[in-house]
Amino acid sequence: MDFRHQISVPQALAATACDALVLVVNSDPVEPMLDAPLAAALADALAQGDLTLKAGKSLYLHRPAGVKAPRVVFAAAGANTVKAFKAAVACGINQVKGSGARHIAVALANAGTLSDAHAEAVVTAARECTYSYHHTKPSAPAASKLDKLTLLCSKADAKGVAHGLARGHAVAAGVALARECANRPPNHCTPTYLAEQAKKLGKEYGLKVEVLDRKDCEKLGMGSFLAVAQGSTEPLKFIVARYEGAAKAQAPVVLVGKGITFDSGGISLKPGADMDEMKFDMGGAASVLGTLRAVAELKPKLNLVCIIPSCENMPAGAAVKPGDVVKSMSGQTIEILNTDAEGRLILCDALTYAERFKPAVVVDIATLTGACVVALGHHHSGLFTADETVAAQMHAASLSGLDPCWRMPLDEEYDEGLKSNFADMANIGSRAGGAITAAMFLRRFTAKYPWAHLDIAGTAWKSGAAKGSTGRPVSLLTHFVLAQVA
Repeated sequence: MDFRHQISVPQALAATACDALVLVVNSDPVEPMLDAPLAAALADALAQGDLTLKAGKSLYLHRPAGVKAPRVVFAAAGANTVKAFKAAVACGINQVKGSGARHIAVALANAGTLSDAHAEAVVTAARECTYSYHHTKPSAPAASKLDKLTLLCSKADAKGVAHGLARGHAVAAGVALARECANRPPNHCTPTYLAEQAKKLGKEYGLKVEVLDRKDCEKLGMGSFLAVAQGSTEPLKFIVARYEGAAKAQAPVVLVGKGITFDSGGISLKPGADMDEMKFDMGGAASVLGTLRAVAELKPKLNLVCIIPSCENMPAGAAVKPGDVVKSMSGQTIEILNTDAEGRLILCDALTYAERFKPAVVVDIATLTGACVVALGHHHSGLFTADETVAAQMHAASLSGLDPCWRMPLDEEYDEGLKSNFADMANIGSRAGGAITAAMFLRRFTAKYPWAHLDIAGTAWKSGAAKGSTGRPVSLLTHFVLAQVA
């Protein structure tokens, strides 16, 4: 669901015309910036114990006296941070999204300023709260009737808030695109579908989009990528999309997204339980498309190249086998000891292909290893880079985008696990440090440019009752790309 967003500088919050008013309370003791009816309601709620100022607590009031909005929610932030503010906004919107409210206004109940980061958080929180998947489930109820969002702020904050709303809309739309792609069943979201989405973005935003097929990849010598795809009847696609917002001479940022639209494990077949979730193995590709959309909307003065190698990994008579040796585009040979370590096999040829753009920096994004989930769980994406500048930029982007990552080691000792008696390297090492050895494998193909790898196996989707794509790390990547303008 998309919706209009705007800012407003109100004379009085109680007189604001909207269907629902969400007021974030972010400090204790309360120093309300509220007019009398709202201040009295808040003070009484706190005195009676109906609301406590702990994160996640909220109070809904229906048609409070003296307030124009028929619905009012006080949402406690628990801390004076953008992260806490976003969580409180989400809590407040969740209280009213199932009602008849079409226009929601958000404001601070306390003294304080609203920045562009707060504004972005409001939009992204609203989109996350109201997202609902319908493509193959037309019976699913609409998540919300929301079609308008207003952020109430002071005149002094208005310029920064307006900038943040625009960035928030672009990021939120990118996240929604990533979620839609990843949530679609694997018989719908095929490599061909991803290529069609890239072409659609190209047409909408004037981007250069090229889609290479099997013959093109054979001419380029992408033996590693081709090996993974050879067990499937679904045509592979190697997608290259270019946003050009700066002079051609300016070195581009390159994003490479793993696009395995279904991962059976190949001959090294995965267990049947939860195998349906392997449709999410193109989460890296989805996040790259989402980031491309966000950047194209914001039109920063830089160049961006997005590369997506996409195929299925299936068992078949023609499928690659454990023990096979293939030759990558770089000329290095790879002994495939486990066909379920296929993501790195398609990424390595894409990383070699990226050299032709003479990039300023390359970031690959992949749902690469279960080992990363064991190491970091589902909160932080794993960040791997040997470049201190890139590491600092990625960390800063994760903070500003509220999309956390955690840096992991790349010591040369981990490279020992990739030794092979029959090729330049094996595609997998021991179970210990599996996320690191996977990154070390990719590092062998990145000698000609600054590089970072994001392992999003623990953050790209959720399991259980809330099963579905998260759209991460679109926010992190968008903030990282935008920071390159400076």
